[in-house]
Amino acid sequence: MAKTNLRELYVCSICGNVVEVVNTGATALVCCNKPMDLLVAGSKDASLEKHVPVVESVDGGIKVKVGSVAHPMEEKHFIRFIEVLTKDQVLRAELAPNQAPEASFLVNSGDVVEVREYCTVHGLWQASK
Repeated sequence: MAKTNLRELYVCSICGNVVEVVNTGATALVCCNKPMDLLVAGSKDASLEKHVPVVESVDGGIKVKVGSVAHPMEEKHFIRFIEVLTKDQVLRAELAPNQAPEASFLVNSGDVVEVREYCTVHGLWQASK
């Protein structure tokens, strides 16, 4: 049976709880008495709603916007968080409805390993490499 890996994200199909792995090795994560589902990030938009994070360099770091067209930020459909992963850190901006679907991070763009975001309706997305 597969074991969890550092920084993997899992979601509960019942309550929607999202968990990020910070201690590896469990054979299963359980919520609501059911195994949680591993989230696999999409990286290509095929619909009208845009999800792929767009990264731009700014003074002192990077700015991440969700979608080439701003993603909706409605009560039941919004970007819950944007994460920037480096070799040694996970930097997370938590968002809420009615906020802009973007965040700035004080990180050297050369240190960034992955950029991803989580939509409450359409799941996990990562920036194209």
